[in-house]
Amino acid sequence: MSSSSEFFQSYAVGPIEPIGQGMEGAVVDLGGDLVGKTWFHRSAAEVRPLQAFLLELSSQRLPFRTPEIRAVGEVEDRAVSVEVKLAGTPLRDALESGLIGLPDALDLFVDLVTALGTTSAGEATKALAVIGESEPFWPPSSSTPPALVWGNALAELVMRRAAVGRPLLSADVDGFDELVERVVGRLREVVVEEPSIVHGDICQPNVLVGQAGEVALLDWGFLTTAGDNTFDAATAAGFFDMYGADAESLDAELLGRFEKLGHSPDRMHLYRVAYAIITATIYSPDARDGHYQWCLRDLTKFGPAIR
Repeated sequence: MSSSSEFFQSYAVGPIEPIGQGMEGAVVDLGGDLVGKTWFHRSAAEVRPLQAFLLELSSQRLPFRTPEIRAVGEVEDRAVSVEVKLAGTPLRDALESGLIGLPDALDLFVDLVTALGTTSAGEATKALAVIGESEPFWPPSSSTPPALVWGNALAELVMRRAAVGRPLLSADVDGFDELVERVVGRLREVVVEEPSIVHGDICQPNVLVGQAGEVALLDWGFLTTAGDNTFDAATAAGFFDMYGADAESLDAELLGRFEKLGHSPDRMHLYRVAYAIITATIYSPDARDGHYQWCLRDLTKFGPAIR
């Protein structure tokens, strides 16, 4: 098979039209209720565990729609997949158009995180790799007590990504190595008795809203794993508005709301620093992107409190 278009053609019920692209791949409309996705960096072998995970996710009785992968193939060593189309408008566009107001959008973020806190992560969730790594985030076998696996796995990921980002981060963050050591130590102490499903990237582009109020949550897989619901609370608060004029105040508002729901502020700050270390250089190795600057702000804002 010479191209992804040929693969998609056997599933298309109309013209194959580009829809857009996210961090993981480019999406085309196949007509009917299907879309096709060409993955940027994943092989078919890496996407099939995600297919199994999405099936496990669909059994959780969540109050919003989630993706379903119908078929997986491979073209030129890159995965291609056929998925069910999830209708709706990206939350960012819905806010700009007035389809949804800011108070309702903030409520929606809180509701998404809260709903994920009711899930129970199974074996398919634990089998996922994160951020393009080849091995599952959760070790298939480990001598670590189960309640400590999430924190220890996150600590190991922080150390791997700190090594990648160190040439830049050590120059831009005072005491970077000491900060990494403190973060890793704190993460190894985190206890999660019953891991839930963590999305890991709840942001406005990944949330669809419909005219009748229906909601869908997209783009599972970047940091999706079994873990602590507080990780989604912490990151979703920061992702709601990363670069706007009101970003800081909206972040603080959401962190405060999650604190009232029982999420520890200290742990949310710890996870924000961990996320910043993990992803600071993941989009642009030379750090010429806004995300790197956003991560620096979090490291500066929350890092000193990590003891």
